[in-house]
Amino acid sequence: MYQLNPPNRILLGPGPSDAHPQTLQAQALPLIGHMDPEFVRIMNEVAELLREVYGTKNQLTLPMSATGSAGMETVFVNLIEPGDKALICENGLFGVRMIDVAERAGAEVTVVNAPWGEAIDPAKVQEALAKDKFKVVAIVHAETSTGVKQPLEEIAKMAHDNGALFVADCVTSIGGIPIEADKVGIDAAYSGTQKCLSAPPGLSPVTFNERAVDVIMNRKTKVQSWYLDLSMIAKYWGGATRAYHHTAPISSVYAIHAALKLIHDEGLENVYKRHAVTGLALQKGLEAMGLELVVKNPDHRLPELTTFYIPEGIEDGPVRSRLLNEYGIEIGGGLGVLAGKIWRIGLMGHSCRKRNVMLVLAALETVLSDMGYKCEKGAALAAADAVFAGK
Repeated sequence: MYQLNPPNRILLGPGPSDAHPQTLQAQALPLIGHMDPEFVRIMNEVAELLREVYGTKNQLTLPMSATGSAGMETVFVNLIEPGDKALICENGLFGVRMIDVAERAGAEVTVVNAPWGEAIDPAKVQEALAKDKFKVVAIVHAETSTGVKQPLEEIAKMAHDNGALFVADCVTSIGGIPIEADKVGIDAAYSGTQKCLSAPPGLSPVTFNERAVDVIMNRKTKVQSWYLDLSMIAKYWGGATRAYHHTAPISSVYAIHAALKLIHDEGLENVYKRHAVTGLALQKGLEAMGLELVVKNPDHRLPELTTFYIPEGIEDGPVRSRLLNEYGIEIGGGLGVLAGKIWRIGLMGHSCRKRNVMLVLAALETVLSDMGYKCEKGAALAAADAVFAGK
């Protein structure tokens, strides 16, 4: 008899996070057809629940049948035609990836940079916008590689004043911190299911407002990707009569429905508060252990993803291996220029709990102490507990 037995991990890396049991149970429900009226009803509910977490009334809001990176591709291949100009803000690996994807879609890309670990300076964006007209201005809301939370409102206004569409990468922010797409002025955004939504990876929720939809529907050239062409997919996810495009991943849609319903039932404000308090507790605990956080400005730190430097004299791999093998805890290493220099701890969705904060701090203290790192025993747990106690 076939049997698969993956290990039971505590997922505290940059994603995936622990999936909520109800989302896993939802995937085991019986399949129905992707054109079945009951599945259409579920699709409608998923779209409405996604509007809630995105903070939007956009009609074109749906989960693409692929992971978060395909959401990035969806936005750029639908909005960009060859020769269009795009201004992309880069302060981490996923900004770098955004540049690559936009160029592959045919865009002429201008880049505004910030050091990894810092937010993009709006003044630099304004300087670039003053020199040219752009079709798209794009930025990462929550940079997974660095733990930076990027303020959006000022840059969104600048983009609109330039006549550009404002695009946001919300893969790590959705369900963890407010997006408020309509209030901020986000014209198009993409995200993933495997982080703060607590669903397995496999879908990429996207949202497009009327300005963005108008651009898509009035293209001069075909979208380069048939599979990601929203002019066709929109007819499957919306309208009185659904038009077949592809066989939707039925079980994944069940899972995101369950995940979004859990967030709805908890209440968005409660969800955001849980992430804020839990993330702060972890950060205070790490600082009490004498560890240096990558993001210096507290206002720019993500609560759901914390980055900190590996202490001098400590190796990256052995520490993460011991956490995984001895405690069943997964944390992430650095990417790009930060590879081997930092660790990343995610407290996202179902993983965002006090128990996990205390577990990872205690385990990290033990492993680092065994390797010769000097820290005050118990200080990290005390500092984290004080945050949870509201002190």
